[in-house]
Formats: sequence, structure tokens, C-alpha cells
Amino acid sequence: MVSSGGYVTTEDGIRLFFRTLGSGPQTVVIPNGMVLLDDFEHLAVNRTLIIYDLRNRGLSDRVDDGAKLERGIHNDVDDLEAIRRHFGLGRLDLVGHSYMGLMIVLYAMKYGGNAGRMVQVGPMEPYPGKQYPAHLTGVDDTLREVLAELAKLQAAREPEDQEERCRKVWSVLRLIYVTHPADAGRVDWGRCDLPNERGMMRYWTRTLLPSLHALKLTEEDFARVSAPVLILHGTRDRSAPYGGGREWALLLPDARLVTVEEAGHAPWIEAPKKVFGAIETFLDGRWPEAAEKVESLDPGAES
Repeated sequence: MVSSGGYVTTEDGIRLFFRTLGSGPQTVVIPNGMVLLDDFEHLAVNRTLIIYDLRNRGLSDRVDDGAKLERGIHNDVDDLEAIRRHFGLGRLDLVGHSYMGLMIVLYAMKYGGNAGRMVQVGPMEPYPGKQYPAHLTGVDDTLREVLAELAKLQAAREPEDQEERCRKVWSVLRLIYVTHPADAGRVDWGRCDLPNERGMMRYWTRTLLPSLHALKLTEEDFARVSAPVLILHGTRDRSAPYGGGREWALLLPDARLVTVEEAGHAPWIEAPKKVFGAIETFLDGRWPEAAEKVESLDPGAES
């Protein structure tokens, strides 16, 4: 399969590292998708995938100038447009996991004419920080235990080896992303050999998360998203509540939800055929059979 890599330079001079895979006529962009590549690469059989590291992440440039980070998620939106222009693409078909699921919708709100078919996988809720009823979240003993263990790691005096510290954090954190502990080894998202990733949590808590919590999206904002959106969400997602996936499907004009029962934040691990089958069908231009129009935040109200 054809593969290449390189850098895209943003308007403010930051280089973003990218990889392309495949040579098919349809181009699908996966922001922040390097850690997903092993699982998602088969999408490139009849397509071209573009996967890239966000600014200050992965193999993209380290950014020491705070002014080039302070816009947080809004930088990521504009950087996605830089990717589109660099490759001379028309409309972008997009796959966004976790908070990238939210970011690609922000992109459609700002650059509506450039957004094609969009897939949100376990997306962060449309109103970040919103509390949903317990049955619409994945909060459980595993989450509480992991958070307690992370607090201990943060409080403990650690050796100067930041790579080892990063690995310790991820050895604990990976447990919350899957339903069954036996699958935790399949979550290898730390990239702890890279300096940018070893500093990711500080960047997340100090810059990205505040920019997300500052969002005040309105009905008019959602109405600007004319592109079709497929949402895939696990009912036991501990990181991004299932209620958020349902709410996206309620708020966006042309969206449908595939519910993945008993799945976590990486639902393709628990249900690969269902998840990837739905994605393939949608990218080919059709709604998958499992995709539903959501009429209520609470699934019990629809029965």
C-alpha cells in the first residue's frame, strides 16, 4: 500500500507532521490519528488516508511561543483547513475520535463548504463538562479506581525520567478506554518516546481543556453544519459520555447515531465489525442500517 510522510506548515509557521496511506480516489482525513493507524489503516484499501499530528503533538513542531497555543481547540480547527489547502482538496471527509469528534464539527461550523461526510467516534459532548444522568455515562468503579491511582502517581515523587513517568501513567489510564481489562493492552496511545507527548497532559489541562469549556455553542452554530454526520458511541464510554453522542445526534441537522452496546471509548475494540462496517458504508455514501435518528436524549423515552 502506498505510504508517504512529510510536513504541512500552518499560517503561523508551525509544521504539522502527516502520513498518507493508500491511493484511492476518496480522501479521508483523520486528525490526531497516528495512534489509531494500526486499527484504521484498512480504510485505505480503496481510499487515501491523511493522518496528522496536531500542533505541539507527536512529531509536529514543539511550540514554545504561548501566543501560538493560547487559542487551543480553535488552532486545531484552522490547522485542519491548512491541511485541506496543502493537499488541494475540495470537501474533506473526516473521522474524529474523542475531542477530535468535537473539533471536526467546529471545523464544519467555520468552514462549512469544505466539510464533507463526517464520522464522530466516541465524541466529546457538545457542551464540554455537561453532566448526564448516570445511565448515559460509563462512570463505574473502574473509572474511580483509575482516577485514584492517577492522583497517587501525580502526588508521588517521580524520577527525572519523564518517559518512564509517561509510561506509568498510560499503564493505568488505558484501563478506562475499554470495557474489559483484558483489552487494555490494545490501547497504546501514549507515544511516550516523543517529547511532545510526554508534555501532553500539561498542554491539555492548561490550554486545550479550558478552550473547550469556554465554548458556548448555539442553535445557530449547529444549524450551520449541513454535512451528514455519523456518530458511533459506546454505552459504557467512561471518557466521553454516551449521552453526549445522543445529544450530537439531536442537535446536528443531518446526523444519525450507531449505538455500540457495552463498548467503551474505543468501540472498535469491542465491536470491530459493527463499527468499521458502519464507517465504510457511510464513507461510501449511505447510512448504515444500524444508524438511527435520535428523537430524545434518553433512549428509554423512544421505546
